[in-house]
Amino acid sequence: MAERPTAIVTGASRGIGRAVAVRLAADHRVIALARDEKRLGALSQEIAATGGECRPIVVDLAKPAQIDAVLDGVEADVLVNNAGVITRKPFTKLTPADWHEMMDVNVNALFHVTRHVLPGMIARGHGHIVNIASIAGRSAFPGGTGYAATKHAVLGFSESLMLEVREFGVKVSVVMPGSVATDMLVGDNPDKSWMLRPEDVADVVAHILASPSHALTYQVEVRASNPRKA
Repeated sequence: MAERPTAIVTGASRGIGRAVAVRLAADHRVIALARDEKRLGALSQEIAATGGECRPIVVDLAKPAQIDAVLDGVEADVLVNNAGVITRKPFTKLTPADWHEMMDVNVNALFHVTRHVLPGMIARGHGHIVNIASIAGRSAFPGGTGYAATKHAVLGFSESLMLEVREFGVKVSVVMPGSVATDMLVGDNPDKSWMLRPEDVADVVAHILASPSHALTYQVEVRASNPRKA
């Protein structure tokens, strides 16, 4: 029996990241990265109970030194850069701490994690990096100067990287969800019944990874099919 490929998922303790980890565990060995040790432990137990394998790694992705320490020598066939935070405020009320947190988690962590995993993918001649962006990566909204800026950066990073590495057998894809019913939207809208579920985004990620080796799905925008105002 062939060994399962390894998939790293960042921000895996909750929301989209957790759903992706659970979905990919059906045919991957999962390495789950996040700050919340308790939630990561629960995720690992859930995956193990269904016959899968999950290695939880507690790490603050806003701190490059921690990323360097936990990913030293780690190789993966799949990387899902999902970790993200949002602070929605008018620009005049956005603090430097708010700005730097979003940049550190949404953009800089993507750089640091990818730079650890990519060389091994290139050396082996295969691999797939999936970056979770947002519809905010091609649009804007009031209070989104920080968050939208990070997601625009993710799109620019992803497309440039895709063009650089596809000749080496490494794929880069980006998923752009609309509103997803996760903890990130607490307080924005009390009615989340119309929103995408994290599992919907996880299914899209799995579908992209299952595409034939000769085909690359670079960008997918996924929305709720029947959105409505609360």
